Amino acid sequence: MYPSANNQKFGKALTVLTSLFFMWGLITSLNDILIPHLKAIFSLSYLQAALIQFCFFTAYFVVSFPAGFIIRKIGYKRGIVAGLVTAGVGCLLFYPAAGAQSYVFFLSALFILAGGITFLQVAANPYVTALGNPDTASSRLNLTQAFNSLGATLGPLLGAVTILAVNTESGSNTVSNLAAQAASVQTPYLVLTGVLFALAAAIWLIRLPVIQEVDESADQHAGAHASHQGKQSVWAYRHLVLGALGIFAYVGAEVGIGSFLVSLMGQPQIAGLSPESAGKYLAIYWGGAMVGRFVGSALMTRINPARMLAFNALVNVLLIGAAMMLGGHIAMWALIVVGFFNSIMFPTIFSLALKGLGRFTSEGSGILCMAIVGGAIVPVIQAYFADRMGILASFAVPLVCYLYIVYFGARGHRVQDEQSVAEIGARGVSALRG
Repeated sequence: MYPSANNQKFGKALTVLTSLFFMWGLITSLNDILIPHLKAIFSLSYLQAALIQFCFFTAYFVVSFPAGFIIRKIGYKRGIVAGLVTAGVGCLLFYPAAGAQSYVFFLSALFILAGGITFLQVAANPYVTALGNPDTASSRLNLTQAFNSLGATLGPLLGAVTILAVNTESGSNTVSNLAAQAASVQTPYLVLTGVLFALAAAIWLIRLPVIQEVDESADQHAGAHASHQGKQSVWAYRHLVLGALGIFAYVGAEVGIGSFLVSLMGQPQIAGLSPESAGKYLAIYWGGAMVGRFVGSALMTRINPARMLAFNALVNVLLIGAAMMLGGHIAMWALIVVGFFNSIMFPTIFSLALKGLGRFTSEGSGILCMAIVGGAIVPVIQAYFADRMGILASFAVPLVCYLYIVYFGARGHRVQDEQSVAEIGARGVSALRG
């Protein structure tokens, strides 16, 4: 996989792509504001409120694999434009959803919005890995993901002052007040609609390098991946499948923590913060990821990305464990610091899993983006335990996710020359029979 344009155009293309990473980071982190806001408006349980993330991230599972095939047919640029327009329509639907004061309408709008962002993810992530030296793909993707984290940092700040600032006290749930609370989402999402449509128009008019997907045998790095020639399915790559599980675990953990931090910080025994104040502290969680990605992008030119991935995941296991055991303000800050060590995980898992896929790269990207459905499933599991065991105890769920990422960084990312998932399964059956 390589760009047909010369290296001088890479900077322009990466700048354009960086704006996309910024936008979907901002939009995704706004979900963490919507959860406590809509929970108060509609008197939802934690499990019911978690349907916000469930609908949003389920779109990744439904749309990602078809998006990989479609983008392979229409090209990365058109795929990006289609994603921006679809996401813009989803944001626009927040206006009538607020007017109808319908939770189901909100969830439907979120699903459409996420479908558009899925197209952006499937197209933009492999595009970034292709624009330059394959050996620095993890570093390059971490750099662009740093701006994704910048958007994710600004999202909670924007939501805190425009959405959570509206009074959502249960005692003030009159018809007029509920209408005002629901309407508070209209202006922010109308602005996002305009920005997304403007970006779609700009990218349509800009010339970007054309990416050609080729077999590894035709690539200049074919010698390094000769053992992968002749595979007939993207599912034959064991490290891709394990990487998809890593994306599932990482996104689930990151979203689960972000989804429940505002509620956790509002607990009297933790920090007793108001929703608006907690929303501002949530920005530190996402801001830590932004700082970590800038740092990680530089460090990965000198340190093995897989080792850094395993180290960061292990640190997060220790931070969450400390939060659960100690509680109070220590728990709040320990969980906020998790954001810093989250920083390099998604782009590193993504680039390690795509290594050596050749002509299957766009399909592999689709599978990895399907795995983002972890952001739908893990928070729901966490919400189930939060309703029954308490919100702090529920953070054991993301802790388990980080344990898997430790394994992927240490061993699971390795490209295996002759083993496919099917072969591994067949050997396992034979062992059981023997």
